Amino acid sequence: MASLVVQALVAEVQLTPKPGLVDGQNNGAHRDMDLPLFLRSIQALTPWFSRFESLGMRDCDVPASDMLSRIRPTGMACEQAMYAATAGVNTHKGGIFSLGLLCCALGRLRGRGAAVGRRALCDEVAAMCARLVERELQDCREPSTVGERLFVRYGLTGARGEAASGFRTVYDYALPAWEQLTAAGVAPRRRLLHCLLVLMAHNPDTNVVSRGGIAGLQYVQTQARQLLAREWRDADLVQLDNACIARNLSPGGSADLLAITCVLANFPA
Repeated sequence: MASLVVQALVAEVQLTPKPGLVDGQNNGAHRDMDLPLFLRSIQALTPWFSRFESLGMRDCDVPASDMLSRIRPTGMACEQAMYAATAGVNTHKGGIFSLGLLCCALGRLRGRGAAVGRRALCDEVAAMCARLVERELQDCREPSTVGERLFVRYGLTGARGEAASGFRTVYDYALPAWEQLTAAGVAPRRRLLHCLLVLMAHNPDTNVVSRGGIAGLQYVQTQARQLLAREWRDADLVQLDNACIARNLSPGGSADLLAITCVLANFPA
């Protein structure tokens, strides 16, 4: 799993052209990030994903509701490794959260000798994150983080809600598109770009909302849906990239979900 996660993170960041995101062509809507920085971050994170899996295997019989508190110190240490490699820039905080959970879920399933498939992995993550939204967002009295403020203002649950749902956006939209494109023999790069558009069209991306409000989210979702409705070309993505950069919009949440899609696609449906 750790190897699959690293491959997915590298594939996502190198995928080009991506609207508003760091890629091999430009830095998207970001002024403090570029491709070499992302690759250094991934290198720093690489040893940690196997630790999440090992923790899940060790505590495979611990109630799922207790696992978040058990792996949180490892998650925080992993974040510190990222910040040390990036001089304080947040390149992968969302990815650490979601992919760390996925690695832990795999460890728990294997530790119990359970069958490992996409549905089982997603269900295990959902079980570990049950009531996470209620505990950290709904019961938050004084919002201090961006995620907390966006929940209070718009009701958006971000990465917490996606994990608590068992990555529903990935499971319901991106993975079916992945399977359809794979069966049709579509080249891997176009398959990745198409799945990114699918995620952008359906994901209530808090990264976008934090930069452009609900209007920015509506813009990104509408543009992605319009491209999906026809035979899009790279030039269309470049045009959307320029538009997102001009509007300071970056669908970073959808980029994280694309990495999750890449990982889950390696497991039986």
